[in-house]
Amino acid sequence: MQGQRFGRLGCGLLAVTVLGCGPLGMPEEGPSTEASGVAEVQSALTQVTSFGTNPGNLRMWTHVPASMPANAPLVVALHGCTQSAAAYAATGWTALADPLKFYVVYPEQVSGNNSTSCFNWFEPGDTARGQGEALSIKQMVDHMKATYSIDPGRVFVTGLSAGGAMTHVMAATYPDVFAGAAVMAGIPYKCATSMTGGFSCMSPGVDKTPTAWRDLVRGAFPSYTGAYPRVSIWHGTSDFTVKNSNLTEGVEQWTAVHGIDQTEDLSETVAGYPHKVYTDAAGKALVESYSLTGMGHGTPIDPAFRFPGTTVACGTAGAYVLDTDICSTWYVAKFFGLDSSDSVAPTVSLSAPGQGSTVSGAVQVTATASDNVGVSRVEFFIDNALASSDPSAPYAFTWNSNTATNGIHALVARAYDAAGNTATSSTVTVTVTGGVSDTTAPTVSLTSPTGGASLSGTVTLIANAADDRGVAKVEFLVDGAVVGQDVSAGPTGLFEFNWDTASSATGTHTLQARAYDAAGNSAASASVQVAVAPAPVGFTERFSANGPDNAGWTLTGWALDASDQTGSTGSKSILGAATAAFNTVTRTASVSVALPANPRLTYWRKLDLSCANTTASAAFRVIVNDGVDTVVDSAVKSGLGTLTEANWTQRAELDLSAFANKNVTLKFVVTVTDTSTNNLSRAKAWVDSIRVGPAGSSAFTTLSPQ
Repeated sequence: MQGQRFGRLGCGLLAVTVLGCGPLGMPEEGPSTEASGVAEVQSALTQVTSFGTNPGNLRMWTHVPASMPANAPLVVALHGCTQSAAAYAATGWTALADPLKFYVVYPEQVSGNNSTSCFNWFEPGDTARGQGEALSIKQMVDHMKATYSIDPGRVFVTGLSAGGAMTHVMAATYPDVFAGAAVMAGIPYKCATSMTGGFSCMSPGVDKTPTAWRDLVRGAFPSYTGAYPRVSIWHGTSDFTVKNSNLTEGVEQWTAVHGIDQTEDLSETVAGYPHKVYTDAAGKALVESYSLTGMGHGTPIDPAFRFPGTTVACGTAGAYVLDTDICSTWYVAKFFGLDSSDSVAPTVSLSAPGQGSTVSGAVQVTATASDNVGVSRVEFFIDNALASSDPSAPYAFTWNSNTATNGIHALVARAYDAAGNTATSSTVTVTVTGGVSDTTAPTVSLTSPTGGASLSGTVTLIANAADDRGVAKVEFLVDGAVVGQDVSAGPTGLFEFNWDTASSATGTHTLQARAYDAAGNSAASASVQVAVAPAPVGFTERFSANGPDNAGWTLTGWALDASDQTGSTGSKSILGAATAAFNTVTRTASVSVALPANPRLTYWRKLDLSCANTTASAAFRVIVNDGVDTVVDSAVKSGLGTLTEANWTQRAELDLSAFANKNVTLKFVVTVTDTSTNNLSRAKAWVDSIRVGPAGSSAFTTLSPQ
């Protein structure tokens, strides 16, 4: 698919500073495919010109320090718009690689793909696993692994703005490749799937639930069951190019992906800036955020800071590389574990009171903690709320249980070392007597789904609950019967349960949530009426010899063709063909489809897009129309040359969740423009084996190409 691009999302889209638009640029010609694989050397960077099929048509630059050890780490660093690889090296990654001994790859966009050299973070064809720019970047990693001794478990990705948005893309689409990701002023994965959507994501930003954000990431690689990358997110509070609400949404996306809550486990200041850390039950930091007070749009550096053990400064200030007295490069390197510092977590256990004790009055709570280097503090939590912190042994505090409610309470200790490693003790439950008689019931409301919703498949029930003493649990009821509960949200906040609607009959049902506190007080939410729809059967089209299998197709310039993906007797495909004669020609095949909840599209295609001169363009697009055309998949050839897919290519599980439960028109469109020649530029596409259905359904049974 090399060369199937066009210049888009220019500085006009991003208010002159589109996701890092700056004064720095590189020559506009596309990457070479010289057999040697290595070409120009630019400063400390070397260009690699042969690293795979490169479907995204990107350049690859590398920095290889001297005397590299075996099994070294690799960092992929992605620049912002109109920046180049060399420009982004000013953030300090090249300089830090030398003393810490890790490789660096700098993917570089070309203006033939995007007029301001932005990575195309909003294009479906560039943000899906196995496609476009995302695949090109992954192929750069593959090339490095094949060429050098690289630890596959220590491959990381970072980037600014458009590069930050693409960092989210790489972490979502290739969690089996990247162990960690660091986002500078970026946008969550799949916030936008079109240029128009890109505007909204940048400002004012898009607000989704953590579950909705999570599902976008999970949908990028549905069959994946392994660990996802740890994620560090940085954003300036005075960023008026990409609103810093994207930091909050990014934290929600990745905490949900990791299955942890959105309440920080550590809140502190680093170099004067707020820093929050979100850990798993074992205390491992999985997500962190830095909110850069007063900073605009860019990557924060500190040229006055010297990397430890060296005289090398942290970066060089310039356009979108901002001197803010904090070296993000160093802190991200530590988060990735590249500094080879302490990575061993402490150990901690509660020594008093004992499990199952009955307590009253002043209770001495003590913990035992140790670390290979040293424990910096131990925090004590009662019912998930921080009660005290002790910086030195013996670690203890006195708890006035008279202020607690009578009943059962949960105690936990958490230990920290100077490197930021943490560990959490096992929970100790005690029963308080002589405390406060709690007679105040919690409050609870069912926030999702809303009344009147039509549901199918698995639906997340969400309740918002609060209590003056803390919520113990929330139960979810369907028609008065408890179907599940959640105790993971903490004393207050959002509680969730995934309800499989297939367990309930088709028709109207009553949903309700009931919250409890530790004293046994309870309250029920208002009831919500919803309808469980029949299980969706999906939409399948294989095109028989007599025409489409489904009624309602409109074939304008498309026709049945003998080339068939299934290999079945009497089965065909459809072919759309357009040839330009000093004009633009468009051919469209369309059909109406009723989409289920969480819909996905899979289809097979072959392409022949040919441009006879530098001003011509040929394109194939898949469009969903719910009143407005939205491109959900595309292939474009601009300028002299040909883009060909000679064999059937499957486009699997394209996310249509933005159109869930809607009646839409599905369009397959070929377009060719040529105002300089007659009948020489063309756009041809063959389409077959179309399937629409819920994610993971049998509608996506893969057919092998014939």
